[in-house]
Amino acid sequence: MRKRDLCIVDYGMGNLLSVVSALDSLECRSIVSSDPDRISKADALILPGVGAFGEAMERMRMLGLIDALEERVLKAGVPFLGICLGMQLLGTKSTEGGCHEGLGWIDSKVDTIPLDSSIRIPHIGWNEVTWTGGESFNKNIVQGSHFYFNHSFCMVSASNSAVAVVDIGRPLVAAIMKDNIWGVQFHPEKSQNNGRRLLRNFINFMKAG
Repeated sequence: MRKRDLCIVDYGMGNLLSVVSALDSLECRSIVSSDPDRISKADALILPGVGAFGEAMERMRMLGLIDALEERVLKAGVPFLGICLGMQLLGTKSTEGGCHEGLGWIDSKVDTIPLDSSIRIPHIGWNEVTWTGGESFNKNIVQGSHFYFNHSFCMVSASNSAVAVVDIGRPLVAAIMKDNIWGVQFHPEKSQNNGRRLLRNFINFMKAG
């Protein structure tokens, strides 16, 4: 079996080294690239992200990454994993710092976590995740396992794609899945054994393709 080419998309706003290190710990070689031609040849793609939605979309446009991603993920159907902001960018739009269009792969907008006196924003730290679907996504992960979060915005109205929730006083989308597209609001690369199990599931998904 030939080796699969896993590419981590670099648009200047991701926690790239931590993702590379987590994959290395699973003996999975990855490459980091901002080259659309390189991305358009990958067998699987990971889109990390930390920062502002609008800036991230603008950087991807300037680098010519959006067309390459759509060609590879939507048309070729290669496995894709969005992490934190990388998941939010899959939505139709975001209200962060104005109104910004997203990739539109998932029918959901991104909005601030609803204000509530009992909820601390940003949502930072370890929280229990409840899986409601995505058996290949959460294989070997115990229901109610904890993952590490760090965000102030979240996907809303993603009921058709949501496969996990986190309750911080009200439920928020923690993971989405649509065909070959996976996304997580938490950081698997910072979530120790549970995060490694999830990344292993994505690697296995890639190898099965």
